[in-house]
Amino acid sequence: MSIPAAPPSILTTPGIRKNGKQWHAQKSAFRPKAGQTSFEKRTQERKALAATKAKEKEMKDEKEEERQRRIQAIKDKRAAKEEKERYEKMAEKMHRKRVERLKRREKRNKMLKS
Repeated sequence: MSIPAAPPSILTTPGIRKNGKQWHAQKSAFRPKAGQTSFEKRTQERKALAATKAKEKEMKDEKEEERQRRIQAIKDKRAAKEEKERYEKMAEKMHRKRVERLKRREKRNKMLKS
């Protein structure tokens, strides 16, 4: 003779609430220290967050550097184009050799200034 085992996990439903507000969700007991984590776990989370922030900053810096490089390339290209147009206008008025001589002289002055 064996004693029959209890049926596996019978679903228990709470009875009718005393205050009659059955539509409200059931509240659990207030436990003030329930959500606390250990100091080691908090320090690990802080380290992980710091590493993530450092990686994000590095990626942003790389992106900004690439953007600045592109902007500088565009500015250089525009400056070269303007200079070329200026020399072409000079060449219309002056002799070609004189324009080349002026170009060389301006390049020397640029090298001295920088």
